[in-house]
Amino acid sequence: RLRAIAIVLGFVAGMPTAASAWGSEGHRLVAEVAQGQLTAAARADIDRLLALEPGSTLASISTWADEVRSPSTASWHYVNFPRDGDCRYEPDRMCLQGSCVVGAIERQTALLASNAPDEERLKALKYVVHFVADVHQPLHAGFADDRGGNGYQLQAYGRGTNLHALWDSGFIRQWPGGAASLQAAVDAAVHPADAGPGARAWAEESCRVVSAEGFYPQGHKLGDDYPPSVRAVLVQQLAIAGSRLAAVLNRSLGKR
Repeated sequence: RLRAIAIVLGFVAGMPTAASAWGSEGHRLVAEVAQGQLTAAARADIDRLLALEPGSTLASISTWADEVRSPSTASWHYVNFPRDGDCRYEPDRMCLQGSCVVGAIERQTALLASNAPDEERLKALKYVVHFVADVHQPLHAGFADDRGGNGYQLQAYGRGTNLHALWDSGFIRQWPGGAASLQAAVDAAVHPADAGPGARAWAEESCRVVSAEGFYPQGHKLGDDYPPSVRAVLVQQLAIAGSRLAAVLNRSLGKR
């Protein structure tokens, strides 16, 4: 009976409507990394847009896209790769009508950089801050056959969960030394802002993380050897997401 309860809890944790890449902690951390790498011009433009909602910060808006998620926008948070596709992004197959995280990033970034009214650009800013973080959570560019790890149930930290939820927030909340220790590790890993090859390539990178040997815990149980092997990847993805977000914002804002 206890095993059945654990499986049910894990299933509920894995429902798409409950998922929020990196959880609030991870999203805020990515936004804070980006904040520290903004140009003066981009920072001024962001401050002007955020002034439309007094008290808002880049970190505070980082979870907005999850808070307003609806059936029409749910697919904007991820992209599904076929397990046999060698992590090649094919928009006609994986992102119909731009309805995936790659298409959402490209579309919202263009809107942010446009001459649209500030209200629309603020909304685009909220989406960009969130989705750039999303695409760097490896399982938001995972495999379709298990819904990005949502269907991979396992035991971890004394409870039933799934691999997607573990990457969203489980590892972050169980980080040795707590939030301050994780923050220090990410800060040490941060490189100068560089957008790199763009959202399509970022999704392929995340898919390759998921494809790496040992990413899926054997026996559907988190062993003592698994957390240390992913800590470097977790820190890397958070740090890269923050730097790339800063680069996107620096390129899109402060040009008027």
